[in-house]
Amino acid sequence: MNRDKALEAVLWSIAVPGFGQFLNKHIVKGIVLILFEVIINVYSHFNTAIMLSFLGDIEGAIHVTNYQWLMFYPCFYMYSIWDAYKYSRQGITKRFSYLPLAFAAYSVTVGLMYSYKIKVFGYILGPVWLPMLFVIPGLLVGYIIRLILLKMSPVN
Repeated sequence: MNRDKALEAVLWSIAVPGFGQFLNKHIVKGIVLILFEVIINVYSHFNTAIMLSFLGDIEGAIHVTNYQWLMFYPCFYMYSIWDAYKYSRQGITKRFSYLPLAFAAYSVTVGLMYSYKIKVFGYILGPVWLPMLFVIPGLLVGYIIRLILLKMSPVN
């Protein structure tokens, strides 16, 4: 039962940060996260960048994006997912299970910073697609570090 609830909370948090908190009955935290979501989206012009990216106008997405505001988004977004997961399991989580999402937040932030410079197969992917690709190495590094720490640390 806990796994179903955890998956549901994570998926709703991926859709909109704060929704997973509502499922966990953390109403105030959910409202605060939704407000942060709106503020960051409005000031970074992220929804417009997403729309332009989906339409193939990467240069337009780069031009419209306020990177100073959007750099808040990866850590905020990954934290919202982690928090929804953690509390959907009534605080019972595996040791170091936060590491993959924390490292994904770091790597997505780096991907965002370089999103207007790095080319993949000759194409600049912009502030939406390149950071999404950077989730993968962040999760992998986080999982590897978690495994190392679990092998090195004594069981409590």
